[in-house]
Amino acid sequence: MSQHHADIHFIGCEPFINGIAALLASLNAPVDNLKIWDDNARLLMDALPDACLDRIYLLNPDPWPKTRHAKRRFIQEESLNDMARLLKPGGQFIMSTDVVDLANWMHWHTWAHPDFEWTATSQDGWLSPPEDWPLDKTRYMKKALGGETIYWLKFKRR
Repeated sequence: MSQHHADIHFIGCEPFINGIAALLASLNAPVDNLKIWDDNARLLMDALPDACLDRIYLLNPDPWPKTRHAKRRFIQEESLNDMARLLKPGGQFIMSTDVVDLANWMHWHTWAHPDFEWTATSQDGWLSPPEDWPLDKTRYMKKALGGETIYWLKFKRR
């Protein structure tokens, strides 16, 4: 994204060194519009000012598939409150996952939050990435999927 949108500043949050190494290896050239946060995104979110972001991506978060672990999923009321605080009015919140149960979880919780509005205009809205998405699939998506469906959830900050 940073290579395709030189006029936009990006912050990539990734707590795992292998993920950061893969990101750096994927860059075709140095970029000035990308900063990398090598820790939990929630720590950075706490430090950012209100209404400072135009868009937030949550790409393929850990699904925590066991019922007893659902409280560990990134999408919870507290994190949605934080993202609503960080997004400018009209800002976009875009999520993706290849796990249908997680897609339903993320959709239900975000749809129920008073600060977010679902932007899909058809049932196919779940299956297509944002219009300006530069990749067919991320490296993770290609590696993990093997033909599975990617669910895209697109919301707007009210």
